[in-house]
Amino acid sequence: MAKNFKDLSEQEILALAISLEGTDARIYADFAAGLKADYPATAQVFEEMEAEENEHRRRLIEEYGRRFGEHIPLIRREDVKGFVHRKPVWLTRPLGLKAVRRQAEVMETETRRFYERAANKVSDVSTRKLLGDLAEAERKHVTLAQNLQHEYVTPEVEAQEEKAHRRLFVLQIVQPGLAGLMDGSVSTLAPVFAAAFATHSSHAAFVVGLAASVGAGISMAFAEAASDDGSLTGRGKPLLRGVVCGLMTTAGGIGHTLPYLIPEFRTATAVAVVIVAMELLVISWIRKRYMDTPFLRAAFQVIVGGVLVFLVGIWIGSS
Repeated sequence: MAKNFKDLSEQEILALAISLEGTDARIYADFAAGLKADYPATAQVFEEMEAEENEHRRRLIEEYGRRFGEHIPLIRREDVKGFVHRKPVWLTRPLGLKAVRRQAEVMETETRRFYERAANKVSDVSTRKLLGDLAEAERKHVTLAQNLQHEYVTPEVEAQEEKAHRRLFVLQIVQPGLAGLMDGSVSTLAPVFAAAFATHSSHAAFVVGLAASVGAGISMAFAEAASDDGSLTGRGKPLLRGVVCGLMTTAGGIGHTLPYLIPEFRTATAVAVVIVAMELLVISWIRKRYMDTPFLRAAFQVIVGGVLVFLVGIWIGSS
């Protein structure tokens, strides 16, 4: 059971402070290691922060040894009530710049408040001074991080990091989403319009389209999630990719299925054809925006394929 901070002895407070500084140093080291490949300048910032935390820990150990001897009991942050729960860094992959910087700010703020409360609780003058100095150091850490960022993260480096961030976004979100949207928009054209022209029933076309869209979404989700774990390709968490791909596949098919909620068959079909054209143009724009494919080329590739599938559906439904 966790202990209340107010019930800690001065020896326990120092032991906890040593543990906190060690943990924060390891977290900053993890940040640096996780960011080094794509964001080397920001990784350098966190390496400097790690060195600061290690220096704090060294000073605390010296103070503890002066007052209580060599043995330092293991008191962790989770053993004391009031600390914010943090998701382990090793479970957060890949690391995002904004999330990492935000977590670092929360860490520094929490540690500063701990030192301020601890300084008011201890009676030894030397210990109180040390804790007060560390509280001030934590307060300055945000400024230090900003200064280090200005030193290492130049406009050129920021541009490189933004490019790397965009590349990760494309790999982890855009690519599986685009694959799903293309599959859902194109592959479901044939069954929807085949059912529509075979039965001339909006309800029948809607049921077939809904089944095809949901079924394709489930199939694509499992296929994408099972394709690779992202550890070597950098494509991120397979579960996230699978969910994105599955949802976009379903959305792609649902788009031209919903018009068949209109009871009048010809009106529903006309609206569905317009939506199909809009879907294909959206896919072409996404390919241009994120995949650097010229719009006309992307539109030609997508529209030709979509039109062929569309005509196949009508031909089979009308035969």
